[in-house]
Amino acid sequence: MSSAQNTAGVPRNRREAIAGALARLAPRLPDFEAEAALERALSSPGLHGAAPETAAWLALVAYARHVFTDYDALLAEDYDRDSARHFVLDDLNAVLAEWGCRRQVSEEIEEGDDG
Repeated sequence: MSSAQNTAGVPRNRREAIAGALARLAPRLPDFEAEAALERALSSPGLHGAAPETAAWLALVAYARHVFTDYDALLAEDYDRDSARHFVLDDLNAVLAEWGCRRQVSEEIEEGDDG
């Protein structure tokens, strides 16, 4: 393995670029949450070719949606994905705001989002 790769085989420059994007997007994001969102961005097949800023945003939103809202519970209750997203939108945006995000999620479907 080259010195430009970490133990997971991901080039450090991509890892660092996404980590930097997360820090800019969510300056108050706790370290544990930042690491979880970073791992999601790096491991999601749909985000491999995405620009670091795009991968960071989509991973951050998906992570917050699954961990800090009732999204998964709504899916388990047979809500379709769009309906579940609608019902958790305010909670999701509140979490993002708490993390210092100036950007919010709208009702529009985010392309490349993995959940």
